[in-house]
Amino acid sequence: MTHWIKSNRADPQVVPLADRHYNRQKVGSSQFVPPGSCLVLKTPCLDAFWVTSFPKAEYVKHAWAGAWMCSAFRNEGSGLSSDLIRYAVAHTRDFYGNPPPLGMISFVDRTKTRSKSRDHVGYCYQRAGFMLLNEKTKGGLYVLQMLPRDMPEPEPIYDPQTKFW
Repeated sequence: MTHWIKSNRADPQVVPLADRHYNRQKVGSSQFVPPGSCLVLKTPCLDAFWVTSFPKAEYVKHAWAGAWMCSAFRNEGSGLSSDLIRYAVAHTRDFYGNPPPLGMISFVDRTKTRSKSRDHVGYCYQRAGFMLLNEKTKGGLYVLQMLPRDMPEPEPIYDPQTKFW
C-alpha cells in the first residue's frame, strides 16, 4: 500500500519541503514545479514529496527528450526512499498511461547528496530499479533511467479532491 496522495504544483504544505531540495530555483516561491505537465505527490505526514514532469520533447534541451522526468524527490522520514520511488513510478504510470520508450529519468548532483561515491550516486533510485548511465548532462549531473520494462505496474493514486483511489 502506498503512502502517497495526489497534490499540485503550488501546494503550500509542500513548499517547505521543496525549499529544502537542492535543486530549488527560488526558495519561498509558491510554485516548485517546472512548466509543463506534472504529477505531484506528497505523504500525509508531509515529510516526503515527488514530482514527475512530462515536458514536451521540443522544449527539452537534454538527450532524453520525451522521457518522464523525476524533477524532485525528497524524503525526510517516510520510510525507504526506494519504496517511495517505486510507488511514485507506479502512480505515474496510472496517471499518464503507457510510459514513453525512454521511460523515466532523474538527474542527480553528486555534490549535493549524501553519497560522494560514483557507485552510490542515486543509490535509492538504483535500489528502486533505475540504472546509473555512463553519461552525464552538459552541466555534469549524473543520469539515472528506468526503462518501461523495469517499471512497476500502474497503481491508482488517492486524490483528496475526489476522495477516490
